[in-house]
Amino acid sequence: MTDVASSGVQQSWRGWIRAFATAAAMLTVLLFGFIIALDPYGTRVQAGQPARPLMDLNQRFMYPQIVKSGAFDSAVFGTSTMRLLDPQILSKGLSARFANLGMNAATPWEQSQLAGLFAHRIAAPKLVIWGIDQTWCEADATSEARRLTPRPFPPWLYDDTAWNDWAKQLNFTTLEIALRLAAHRLGLQPQRLRGDGYEVFTPPEATYDLARARFHLHRGSGGHAPDLSPQSPPVAVPAAEQASWRFPALAWLDQGLAAFPATTRRLIVLPPVHAGAMPREGSAAWQRFAACKAEIAAIAARQRAVVADYAHPSVLTREDSNYWDPAHYRLPIARRIETDLIALGRGEAAPADPALTVIGGLR
Repeated sequence: MTDVASSGVQQSWRGWIRAFATAAAMLTVLLFGFIIALDPYGTRVQAGQPARPLMDLNQRFMYPQIVKSGAFDSAVFGTSTMRLLDPQILSKGLSARFANLGMNAATPWEQSQLAGLFAHRIAAPKLVIWGIDQTWCEADATSEARRLTPRPFPPWLYDDTAWNDWAKQLNFTTLEIALRLAAHRLGLQPQRLRGDGYEVFTPPEATYDLARARFHLHRGSGGHAPDLSPQSPPVAVPAAEQASWRFPALAWLDQGLAAFPATTRRLIVLPPVHAGAMPREGSAAWQRFAACKAEIAAIAARQRAVVADYAHPSVLTREDSNYWDPAHYRLPIARRIETDLIALGRGEAAPADPALTVIGGLR
């Protein structure tokens, strides 16, 4: 009897395991089919087809489909320091179809991947605006450890191989984005990003609090306003040390710009971070930054680009009330930059503004 009972229990367990495995497999197939049907990352999007509504804030996953749709012939690249530039304003002013493809905390390598995808997929790019932050000047910017951030990056969305895309999407994150997309289709949830990639990610201007902004601006200097006066006399940097300065990531900028057709107009922007977030004038770090800028200018000359440099002490960058924090300016500053870039993009004379240094000109 004991053997019979034991055999019965074993059969019951085997039956339960088979039923569980079958149910799990059916659920997996059902969920995978749901993801494939919704296609939240737009892996099936081709030129002439609209991108899916953008339902996630990780632009690394959302932006490739914007490029692949072919709906835009011009783009803004960079980090969050470029994200407040409104592509609708740029499009109207420059007679183009702009997308803002700036990504939060994007590394030079990540920016290069997106710019490369744009150059590869868009038949005749009209104008590109590329924001270059200080991270591009770091000596280790091309190391494996600095290529990515804690935010996931999907290289499979940036290549030409489609067969490997679906297996990468069988996970709870993709399922969540697909569910958001389904809710949007049913009118239950708004899209997270505008269809051209734009988002006002800063707080509403009506809530601006200068005291709170200064808390963020001065947090890195012990709560006190940093000394923004030039260091005098400037630090004497030995010639041997200056000769050792390297900016390896700028090779990606050079290659990225070279990938665009000769007819593509190119604007390089050094965004206006707060003066306290830049090296102090006259310091060794400032002199190194100046050397990096000189190399950027040389790249611009080779690639027939114009440089719009706001990254220096000026009324714009010294004024605390222009900023939310050391890296992010307010919306009125974004409108001011758009006006400058529209003028430069049209080939007009550089605006008379001490906050802006222009190098070169579009041809």
